[in-house]
Amino acid sequence: MRIGVPRETTAGERRVALVPESVSRLRKGGIEVRVQRGAGTAAFIPDDAYVAAGAELADDANAVLGDCDVICKVQRPTPAESALVREGALLISLLQPSTSADTLQALNTRRVTALALERVPRITRAQSMDILSSQATVAGYKAVLLAGMHTPKLLPMLTTAAGNIPPAKAFVVGAGVAGLMAIATARRLGAVVSGYDVRAAAREQVLSLGATFIGPEPQKDAEAAGGYAREQTEEEKAKTLAALAEHVKTQDIIITTAQIPGRPAPRIITAEMVHTMRPGTVLVDMAAESGGNCELTKAGEVTDVNGVTIVGAVNLPSSIPFHASVMFSKNVLTLLQHITTKEGALALKLEDEIVAPMCVAHDGASRA
Repeated sequence: MRIGVPRETTAGERRVALVPESVSRLRKGGIEVRVQRGAGTAAFIPDDAYVAAGAELADDANAVLGDCDVICKVQRPTPAESALVREGALLISLLQPSTSADTLQALNTRRVTALALERVPRITRAQSMDILSSQATVAGYKAVLLAGMHTPKLLPMLTTAAGNIPPAKAFVVGAGVAGLMAIATARRLGAVVSGYDVRAAAREQVLSLGATFIGPEPQKDAEAAGGYAREQTEEEKAKTLAALAEHVKTQDIIITTAQIPGRPAPRIITAEMVHTMRPGTVLVDMAAESGGNCELTKAGEVTDVNGVTIVGAVNLPSSIPFHASVMFSKNVLTLLQHITTKEGALALKLEDEIVAPMCVAHDGASRA
């Protein structure tokens, strides 16, 4: 079996699906790996490192896409790239199936089996394959650094000959993987941190990191399948907005992370709230790509609203490409080990509890 790793072509994407360490593990298992030249360059991984790990280098994408049994990518292939994939091959990547009709059609034409990495089920057996969690960890860390870059204040408390400087106040909305990492990072940098989440289990997690929990008491039934938050009722939304509206007036940094898979991000910060914030407040909206948690967020842009800076953060993991790639690669490697035999042969079982929810195309038909 041969696995192919093409160079990413999506604008701004700097990650690579497999790093040399994972390639070395695959080679020890008898699996060939072909990597397109320059695939790891943007993540500061040179071609020589892949060669040293036992990979074969290819000069162009066609030699990878058209001549490998399994294709591992970060972002979904374009329809043109999909048309190059060898007929009957297996594609593993982020796919966003709900918005990828053209790509899925091209893959179906080639009878490609496609596994969407964002659909790894949140079960114990699949934890080490969970791309969303690993990349959310990177994103939560980077969101705080972005906020620190834009804020006009220092984050830690300082006692100096020039006087005392109080710590900045940081508020994190959403205590999933990204939110908890943001809380931990802001705390390490010396800020006074508070957090909020609709899920009851998240309250203890916020408190365990030394942050203050803000807002109404979380509902015990607010957690949906897979550990994600369900959408709130109108009454719950009203209580949440009322509590957050008062709190955001006093914060220096606000980081929003709330997202519901397959649906637009919930609106948590209204335009009215933004207008009550103090000049110099920085809001980093990590849900910008799915519509934004803030009403005034513009994806991929930094907006100034009466002195309040709103950062529409997109693809934050790609901005820390080396370690994001290392984590992504480990997730993919674990998945590959799950669907291959000890002899290095592909043994994909579509009814498997991990594979079944991930498979969005097979044998010429979409399964999204």
